[in-house]
Amino acid sequence: MIENKNEINKLENIESKIMNKCTICPHLCKVNRIAGEVGRCRAKNNIKIALYSVHNYEEPCISGKNGSGTVFFSNCNLNCIYCQNYEISSLGKGKEITIENLAEIFLKLQEKKVENINLVTPTSYAIQIKEAIKIAKEKGLKLPIIYNTNGYENIETLKMLDGFIDVYLPDLKYYYNKTAKKYSKVENYFEIATKAIKEMYRQVGAPILDENGIIKKGLIIRHLILPGNLENSKKVLKYIKENIDPKVYVSIMAQYFPTYKAKDDNKINRKLTKEEYSNIEEYVYSINLENGYMQELGEHEEEYVPNWEKG
Repeated sequence: MIENKNEINKLENIESKIMNKCTICPHLCKVNRIAGEVGRCRAKNNIKIALYSVHNYEEPCISGKNGSGTVFFSNCNLNCIYCQNYEISSLGKGKEITIENLAEIFLKLQEKKVENINLVTPTSYAIQIKEAIKIAKEKGLKLPIIYNTNGYENIETLKMLDGFIDVYLPDLKYYYNKTAKKYSKVENYFEIATKAIKEMYRQVGAPILDENGIIKKGLIIRHLILPGNLENSKKVLKYIKENIDPKVYVSIMAQYFPTYKAKDDNKINRKLTKEEYSNIEEYVYSINLENGYMQELGEHEEEYVPNWEKG
């Protein structure tokens, strides 16, 4: 790893002087990350990742036959009490790497013949990621770049990424802000996430798939069904139907299980029931969402399978 000072010099040469007073995400913490201060997400100046790998269990248009080249970034600007990756997102598990290291990771994944580069929870490092993409492309990176985010994004940060991201894969977790506050400790989630999603759509539009059904560009919106919160899911899906291009894909996830602090919440300390799943499935068809996927509930009570079907 190169010295942190070199990373600071690099960041001073790009538009990331913002790092001196961090406003990367809507929390607007305004901490000096270059000086080692940390805000809500606890990310510092250097990139921190938990792992990178070939992932075969994303949506079919993302994983394809060869898998998605995923990079899991440490830390997160939400603190969801049910996060399945809480050791990475909330506890910060991972190791620091340089911008050059990240560019090399992109190229290593490309050598494995993956379908794309999938940036998981990238928000805190958006500026460094942009620079790594530049370096990797100069060295031969040709794969689509996927920005896999919780949806709580700053419009100005997204605008800086315009032209560098091919596929946006945001969550739209909540319609009710009180639910977002309860489960993710965040204010005004719905207003902020929907504005961000509209900016993502402006940049990349509806999905464009190649002859093998692999996405090359476009917007896919994910939504995780939470037990006991079906009205939240219905409101989210209705909003997407009425306010976003019907050609945009919606990916409805049924993989929830209680973990981390969710085990202590009496409303979501259980798995999704078959009845809840069927209720949302029927609703999806009743409002005629045109494109997307609905993740199947496992056949067995304790099993959730990563099996996606066209919705």
